[in-house]
Amino acid sequence: ADRDALALAVQSSPIFRAAQNVDVLGRADFAYPKGSSPISATLHGASILLRLAPRWDWFVNLNALDYPLVTQDDLLHILSYLPKDLNFLNHTSYIGWRESRKLRPIIVDPGLYLTEKTEMFYASQKRNLPDAFRLFSGSTFAILSRNFIEHCILGTDNLPRTLLMYLSNTPSSLSNYFPTILCNSHQFNHTIVNTNLQYTSNKSMKGEYPELDSNDFDNSIKSGAAFASSFPTDESVLDRIDREILGRYPDKVVPGGWCLGESRNDTCSIWGDADVLRPGPGARRLEKFLVSFLSNGTVLSQQCAVLD
Repeated sequence: ADRDALALAVQSSPIFRAAQNVDVLGRADFAYPKGSSPISATLHGASILLRLAPRWDWFVNLNALDYPLVTQDDLLHILSYLPKDLNFLNHTSYIGWRESRKLRPIIVDPGLYLTEKTEMFYASQKRNLPDAFRLFSGSTFAILSRNFIEHCILGTDNLPRTLLMYLSNTPSSLSNYFPTILCNSHQFNHTIVNTNLQYTSNKSMKGEYPELDSNDFDNSIKSGAAFASSFPTDESVLDRIDREILGRYPDKVVPGGWCLGESRNDTCSIWGDADVLRPGPGARRLEKFLVSFLSNGTVLSQQCAVLD
């Protein structure tokens, strides 16, 4: 029902209907965040983009708890100055507590074969870590290049498929999939940037990120990040971000350089050239963050660094 309502909302929007840049899958993938099924869902979405959209440079796998801190024009403006083969992804080779909780346990994810939510099955035995490749862990949210996505789905290197099978019985495996492929590939291990351009609160002792609220507004904006996570869906801080940061009015889209209407009315009721960008303060914040991050002298040393 929710998916049908979303599809109708997209179809009823003159902007989305004219641009034809929003696609809603007819059937949702059933995914357990703590299982392996999110890998399948993510690769499914990426493969559809490869098929439907010939012109894109980066794949951004947002979920319902993520929210932008910059406009589309801000993000596109900054990314247009960067090499198109960069992959933005937090990653580390340090396993630590993950070995006993998320790497050695064996699971069966019902999201791979059942249509209704049931308890995940844990095997009594545990397995050894692999020695055919080195495991890396990272964030589930990432900004990945088109070349890398094609490598994962269409490439001749078998590691993406081998790793997919290995992680199918591993808890929370999405956080391991892309970092491990990137860092075990001579073609891509020099393209990874150890940040995903996302603001999050500090992890709890259980390795989870607490929800953000109005108290996090100032820090999230000052961070210069492009996105933030995770927000409760009814949090008023989202309205404040819309109003003060994105310039978005209720039930309207975020305005961009293609919006030519009068400011006192709906500025996006009249459309211009979709390729025209009008970056604002968000672009300057993101630029400042990236310049600081990329010029601190540790970028290369942080690429797939092996930590014992």
